[in-house]
Amino acid sequence: QVQLVESGGGLVQAGGSLRLSCAASRSIFSINVMGWYRQAPGKQRELVARIFSGGTTDYADSLKGRFTISRDIAKNTVNLQMNSLKPEDSAVYYCTANVGGPDLWGQGTQVTVSS
Repeated sequence: QVQLVESGGGLVQAGGSLRLSCAASRSIFSINVMGWYRQAPGKQRELVARIFSGGTTDYADSLKGRFTISRDIAKNTVNLQMNSLKPEDSAVYYCTANVGGPDLWGQGTQVTVSS
């Protein structure tokens, strides 16, 4: 089994950047897929980005060009670089992983973008 811990959230001004990190308790090379979801108050949880074990990525269409998912296998982490942030990006961001069963989730990290 794997445990996930997110970090890097905080308060940022519109137009700024943040880099989120998800640390896994074991090598991410053996994890089928890892990704990020977010949930804002009053809204459904939505996919932000995913990266598969072979390195393939996918994104929510509206976020392509601003957000980039990447992984550092040596450090057992997956990262989310968020640029040109907007107030509508404010949400709790969750790291997720799948190792062949139910999805696993981190505790979430808050991102707040001010106007």
